[in-house]
Amino acid sequence: MTTTSAMTPRVSIILPCRNEVRYVAACLDSILAAAYPPDRLEVLVVDGMSSDGTRKLVAQYAATNPRVRLLENPGRIVPTALNIGIRAATGDVIIRMDAHVVYPPEYVPQLVTGLLESGADNVGGCIVTLPADGTAVAQAIAVALGHPFGVGNSHFRIGAKEARFVDTVPFGCYRRDVFARIGLFDEELVRNQDDEFNHRLVRHGGRVRLLPDVRCYYYARGSLAQLARMFYQYGAFKPLVARKVGRIMTVRQLVPAAFVTALGGAALAGLFWTPAALAGAAIAAAYASGVLACVLRVARSHGFRCAVALAAVFPVVHLSYGIGFLRGLRDGLFGRRGRWRDPAAVPLSR
Repeated sequence: MTTTSAMTPRVSIILPCRNEVRYVAACLDSILAAAYPPDRLEVLVVDGMSSDGTRKLVAQYAATNPRVRLLENPGRIVPTALNIGIRAATGDVIIRMDAHVVYPPEYVPQLVTGLLESGADNVGGCIVTLPADGTAVAQAIAVALGHPFGVGNSHFRIGAKEARFVDTVPFGCYRRDVFARIGLFDEELVRNQDDEFNHRLVRHGGRVRLLPDVRCYYYARGSLAQLARMFYQYGAFKPLVARKVGRIMTVRQLVPAAFVTALGGAALAGLFWTPAALAGAAIAAAYASGVLACVLRVARSHGFRCAVALAAVFPVVHLSYGIGFLRGLRDGLFGRRGRWRDPAAVPLSR
C-alpha cells in the first residue's frame, strides 16, 4: 500500500506519552518513515504533562511536519490519552502506538491490509523486545520479556507461527466504528485497559486477530526497580479487569499469584508444621531449577553476565506481578484504593 488513492483508508495514529524524551524522537522518526501515503496519515501525540523536555521535542516535530499534532492529557494516564486521541482523530482506521517502540516502514501498511482483508475489528502484531542499554541487567530483562518462562504463552511477546484470533493484542489497529459501537477505553484501568476493551469488543461480536509477520521493536525497562514497578502495576490491575469482564481472561495471569501465595503460606505454616516448610522448600527448589535451566541455555547464546542477571530478572517479574495481583485482589474485595491507583504514581508508558 504505497500509492495515494481515495480508496486508501485515512489512518490516525495515537501516541500516548509522558516523560519519554529519550525514546520519542526515534519513535516519531520511525512512524513518519512509514510506507503509507503521507496525506492519509496523521500522528496525534497525546502528552501527559511531561516535565523532561518531551513536549518541547514533540512541538518541534509538529512545527515542521503537518502530520504531527500535539495534544494535552491532564489525566496523565494511558486510557485518558487514548480517549482524547480517539475524539480528535479524523481517520477511518485508528492505531494505538507506544513511545518506547520503533516501527518498521511496513508496519502501518501491514496492519491496515490485515485489518481490511481479515474482516477483524482489531489487529496487532508481535513485539520484539530490545534492551534499554548495553548493561547485563537490561539485556537480561529483554530476554525475559520474550521468553516463555518469563511471560508464559503470551503469543505477541514470544512469537506466533500463524495468524490467529486472540483475546487481545498490543498496540491495536482498530476500525473507527468500533468506538461508536462499544465506547471508549475504561479510564479506571491505569494498566491493562487493552485487555478490558478487547474483551468488550469480542463480547459485542467483534474479532481480534494477531498477525505474526507484523513486528515492532520495544525498548524494555533498564533496571530491576523499573521492571518490578511495571509488573507490580500489571498484576495489581488484573483483578479489576477480571471483575469488569466477569471472568479471569487467561490462566497464566493466576500463576504468579498462586506461586507467591504458596511460598508465603508454606513459610508461615512452616513455623508451626514441618511438612509445610518442606513443601515450601520443594516449591522454591522446583522454581530455582526452572530458572537455572533457562539461565544455562541463555549463557550459551547471550553470555555469562546476561545469564547471571537473568537469574534475578525472572523472580522480579514473577514475584512483582504476583504480589501486585494479590494487592489488587485485596483492594477489590475490600474496596480500598491504594496510592498505586493515583495517576501521579503510575508512569504513562507501557
